[in-house]
Amino acid sequence: MEIRRFGVGNRRSDGPPGTFGVTGQVLHTDRRGVISELAFTVKAGIEPHSNPNTTWFVVIEGGGFVGVGADSTRVAAGEAVLWPAGTVHSAWTDGSHMRAIVVEFAGADDSETRALLEGGSWLLPSGDQVAIERGDGALAETPREPIHDPDAGEPL
Repeated sequence: MEIRRFGVGNRRSDGPPGTFGVTGQVLHTDRRGVISELAFTVKAGIEPHSNPNTTWFVVIEGGGFVGVGADSTRVAAGEAVLWPAGTVHSAWTDGSHMRAIVVEFAGADDSETRALLEGGSWLLPSGDQVAIERGDGALAETPREPIHDPDAGEPL
């Protein structure tokens, strides 16, 4: 199990390119996609742009606005917005803060990973296919005593 910290004290002070008043942190990235947290101050935003990835913008705190092309709408905590690959999109705040988890899936759809997700076969760079067997797994045993790190400012 791996635990990654995010939120206050863990974000980069400069936001992603094309943002203003936004801080963030990448939580995970690999060839399948990227997961990151973004925090918008009052009157902050992501400039209109497009990318080749299908993106989910999941609002977890506060609220603001999102846009697709010339259309825009208000969003609030508990709502998720889908931006299809290649679609011009943006996000911003006016009089409030907003935090979001952004999940970008590589490509426009899951055609490259569909066989892997369905337990099919994986196409190697050589062109050979390798059968993938289902694995057995389980969650790690939960420790009896809660883990507490007083140096990280966690409450007891």
